[in-house]
Amino acid sequence: MTVRGTTVDIQTADGTADAYLAHPDDGRPHPGVLLYQDAFGLRPHLKAMADRIAEAGYTVLVPNAYYRKGRAPLVELPELIDIEQAGEIFTQLGPLLMAVATPEVAARDADAYLAWFDASPLVQDGQIGVTGYCLGAFLALRTAISRPDRVAAAACFHGGHLATDRPDSPHLDAQRITAELYFGHADQDDSMPPEQIARLGEALTAAGVRYRAEVYEGAGHGFTQADTNRYDAVGDARHWAALFDLLARALPA
Repeated sequence: MTVRGTTVDIQTADGTADAYLAHPDDGRPHPGVLLYQDAFGLRPHLKAMADRIAEAGYTVLVPNAYYRKGRAPLVELPELIDIEQAGEIFTQLGPLLMAVATPEVAARDADAYLAWFDASPLVQDGQIGVTGYCLGAFLALRTAISRPDRVAAAACFHGGHLATDRPDSPHLDAQRITAELYFGHADQDDSMPPEQIARLGEALTAAGVRYRAEVYEGAGHGFTQADTNRYDAVGDARHWAALFDLLARALPA
């Protein structure tokens, strides 16, 4: 399927978010999928991921979550990001990430993205799918929480801090979720240790949420991101199979 990719601007409560839009180039509306970035932001690798989902028959939106500080890219990234040598990059991105990773900001932005979907002739009416990576896993889960009326499915890959001791931890709002969820946890991920994985599962089970959670053995945080040295080809292939299985079941194209 031929895919067209463009840049679009989305009006939010806090400004204008630039975003990458990928969709089948057939002039017809397709189910919408919201793809949330990892910590490194909107860049060519995420656009390629969006294109791959669009090839399966979806209209995919990848917002620049850091739009309040400017259009993407906000920092210069090497062709291959070495996580262990990326201290300066994290120094620049850390404050941006922390500003986005709150329930209130996530909900406001999700409302704006959904309103854009509603107004677009490229998107079918009704529910959408969401997938997120790292920071994006938090945003995906928060979108499922804040907009249960609109999210049919949400996938979260190598997400961190999803079931902490904080009073605003996402797992505490599990009872609001109506979407089907999938979690691809990395077993070499200090940001989502076994105790948090267990706590998240217990909360989802108690709330009656339909979900599947898997721990990818040997995978580190960021294993789906091919432009970093944490990339794991086996884990990435498994992630694509799980994502497309979820979408085909909960939001068929």
